[in-house]
Amino acid sequence: MSAPMPKLYFEDFAAGQVRKFGPRPVTREEILTFAAEFDPQPMHLDDEAARNSMLGGLAASGWHSCCIAMRMMLDGFLLNSSSMGSGGIEEVKWLAPLRPGDALTLRATVVQTRPSRSKPQLGLVTILLELINQAGAPVTTLQAPLMLGTRAGAQP
Repeated sequence: MSAPMPKLYFEDFAAGQVRKFGPRPVTREEILTFAAEFDPQPMHLDDEAARNSMLGGLAASGWHSCCIAMRMMLDGFLLNSSSMGSGGIEEVKWLAPLRPGDALTLRATVVQTRPSRSKPQLGLVTILLELINQAGAPVTTLQAPLMLGTRAGAQP
């Protein structure tokens, strides 16, 4: 059985294009579970320590918010694309604490597109991902170049 053809190719992305996904609720339990496994700092695991930290209360690890953004992007469009990966993250900003009970929306904005000079079967799409809480406040932003296959490159 062959895999379905991707629906989104490099040509389907244009600078200024915005897609929104969510909301996705964040629970206390998932914050504690992620922190215990990957970022066991007291402000992510303990209410008292968190209240006495600069966060002023229990908050998710910034890395947890990055993982949530990745999952929302995957479910939103990337798994249905000609994605060939990414060369990394250009910038990550943790702007506000991610709290238990927050409901996040992901806003994905295409910043720039350009065809690859060395590989005509792919193009580069720079995307800005913004996790926004239910109050409309940005929590985390990430900017990354995505490598996407072209329609011509997908032809046999």
